Amino acid sequence: MNITASMVKELREKTAAGMLDCKKALAEAEGNMDRAIDLLREKGLAKAAKKSDRIAAEGLVGVAISEDGKKASMVEVNSETDFVAKNEEFIGFVDNIAKIALENNPSNLDELLASSYENEGTVKDALNAKIARIGENMSIRRFSVLSVDSGRIADYVHGAGKIAVLVKMQASNDSEKLETLGKDIAMQMAAMNPKYISRDDVDPEYIAHEKEILIQQALNEGKPQNIVEKMVEGRLQKQLKEVCLLDQTFVKDSDKTVQDVVNETSKEIGSEIKLTDVVRFEVGEGIEKKEENFAEEVAKQLGN
Repeated sequence: MNITASMVKELREKTAAGMLDCKKALAEAEGNMDRAIDLLREKGLAKAAKKSDRIAAEGLVGVAISEDGKKASMVEVNSETDFVAKNEEFIGFVDNIAKIALENNPSNLDELLASSYENEGTVKDALNAKIARIGENMSIRRFSVLSVDSGRIADYVHGAGKIAVLVKMQASNDSEKLETLGKDIAMQMAAMNPKYISRDDVDPEYIAHEKEILIQQALNEGKPQNIVEKMVEGRLQKQLKEVCLLDQTFVKDSDKTVQDVVNETSKEIGSEIKLTDVVRFEVGEGIEKKEENFAEEVAKQLGN
């Protein structure tokens, strides 16, 4: 029987097994999809698929940075439990994926998953092998690669890989002071998690939305209509200082803003410094974790 590409694709989606394994299984099963699935399961190659519905919200963020500090990558790899995230094999896998992203600079997640991984085939193949061996669902959720021609990229990893930050700085003088500044700003990003770099980056829709809320808050407080506008403007400016990185109070010196520290370092190194990009990954952010309710589970089993 002729085994088509669409059949191989369908089997891969159902089992998460490798393409060649799927093709062999379909050939052996003479095109019977159910039999091919059974064959893959019998060989342990479809073990990963049985865990695909489990929520992987733990894990690690890994960072790789070039020796000259001109290029860096960051990747989030998720697991089901924090216990597995502390496993040496898992930690090594995350580090390797970050290095592969740094070297290959893939344009999307599919390209990263299709990249070569040591002697285990592709990254996707290696991931499935880890799932089968460790026994938990895992996923490579996202990655970022930054590069700069003139300047430096700094990184900071917090909580043994639970939060990581990359900071891209453009400057004509690449000195140790620039690297120190980058580390400090990355720590600021990790701790304070601002939405924007500067006020120039703030989405006008965000401003309009927040202003509308603040106006309603002031009116609900019983403030006179004639002073609401001025009062809201003051509150909005205060809020922008919290959501814009450069306007934030510097965590290492509360008498200065981050912009003040950038300006001081610019004078010290004799070069203008521009923060052109910042990326912050926090493990599991935005993933809805499944919360088990023991009483409800027992009730279901008892038919109540």
